[in-house]
Amino acid sequence: MNIAYIVTAVLVSALLVFTARNKLVRQKDVVETLVRVGVPERMFPVLAALQLLGAAGLLIGIFLRPLGIAAAVGVVLFFLGAVISHLRANDAKNAPMPAVFTVISAVPLVLGLATV
Repeated sequence: MNIAYIVTAVLVSALLVFTARNKLVRQKDVVETLVRVGVPERMFPVLAALQLLGAAGLLIGIFLRPLGIAAAVGVVLFFLGAVISHLRANDAKNAPMPAVFTVISAVPLVLGLATV
C-alpha cells in the first residue's frame, strides 16, 4: 500500500502542478471556464497557490504521512468546490472534469489513511 500511495501522490501532484500552471499562465479555455462559473481573475493565483501547496503536501506526505493525509483532504475539498461551483453556475457540462479530479484525488487520501 505504501508504494500505491507514493505512485498516486506523485500522479495527483503532477495533475495539480499542471492545472495550477494553466491558471498562472492564463490559458484561454481555463480563463473562460473560471470566469463563466464566477471566479474573478484576481483569484487565479490564489487557486493556483492552493493547488501547488496541495501538491507539495502530498509529496511531503510520502515521508510525513499525516501531512499527506491533510493535503489529500484539502485537495479533495478543492475539487469538490470546483464541482459545486460549476453546478451553481448552471455549467453542468463542465462539472465532470473536476468530479473526476475529485475521485482521483481521493485515492491518495484513502491509501494514506490505510498506511498510517
